[in-house]
Amino acid sequence: MTTLTEADALEGLRDALGLLKDREQVAERLLASSAKHSFDPDKELDWDAPFEEGKWFWPPELVSLYDTPMWRRMSEEQRILLSRHEAAALASLGIWFELILMQLLVRHVYDKAATSAHVRYALTEIEDECRHSKMFARLISRGDTPWYPVSRTHQNLGRLFKTISTTPGSFTATLLGEEVLDWMQRLTFPDERVQPLIRGVTRIHVVEEARHVRYAREELRRQMVTAPKWSQEFTRVTSGEFARVFSVAFVNPEVYTNVGLDKREAMAQVKASGHRREVMQTGAKRLTDFLDDIGVLRGVGRRLWRASGLLA
Repeated sequence: MTTLTEADALEGLRDALGLLKDREQVAERLLASSAKHSFDPDKELDWDAPFEEGKWFWPPELVSLYDTPMWRRMSEEQRILLSRHEAAALASLGIWFELILMQLLVRHVYDKAATSAHVRYALTEIEDECRHSKMFARLISRGDTPWYPVSRTHQNLGRLFKTISTTPGSFTATLLGEEVLDWMQRLTFPDERVQPLIRGVTRIHVVEEARHVRYAREELRRQMVTAPKWSQEFTRVTSGEFARVFSVAFVNPEVYTNVGLDKREAMAQVKASGHRREVMQTGAKRLTDFLDDIGVLRGVGRRLWRASGLLA
């Protein structure tokens, strides 16, 4: 892994986006923000309040089957039930991803000075992710839905990825997992059609994830400038493969079975849905624009990102 000294930072490292910011100064600002704007979901949210009749558990436009022939045949009650199960599936996916992220962060700081602000912020982010995972687990239980684990294949791919990932590859995957969901959650928490508990969970996650995105973006820029050429290329390929895995895992097909739909037909309609493709590409666009600017979306990696459906 690349270890950058303060002298390196002062040399004026640049990429296509301009001068890179000092690593310690970024971390100090994020630590100050964490001290002011961190939440305890167990205390902040009313977990005992009953769900409101007729309200969604995810904005309907973000539900996978929205505007498909199957959606148009479904009753309003069944559509809301599907949103409830998809919210649980996304929470389950979030836990899987955050467990990977926490391990990647520990690897990143393993050989760095524990007294640095950069390491202290990484440990603070791990604290945030622990709370988020517990919050998502409690939301699944409160919603009276199953836990939706990713497939065994994706579990094993995740295990492989976190073992072989380079540092820039780790931060690219971090942004992929955070930014698409963040875009969806920014649409969710102000939406009064959605259950108050879901809105509260997404509000907390959006506020705290904004810091995580900033930390990952700044570090990825630094890594793509300082990492060896082989590491940069490896990052392009592994991030493209992770994008492909992530896009497939984004909706667990068991949600369709559990709301009384034909799973194969539902999956085929989602795959053919122009609306769904637009949602996923719009959700990823801020990230893919950034990755393109800093040189991640090149060669084989770019083709894999296109195959994932996240890049137009």
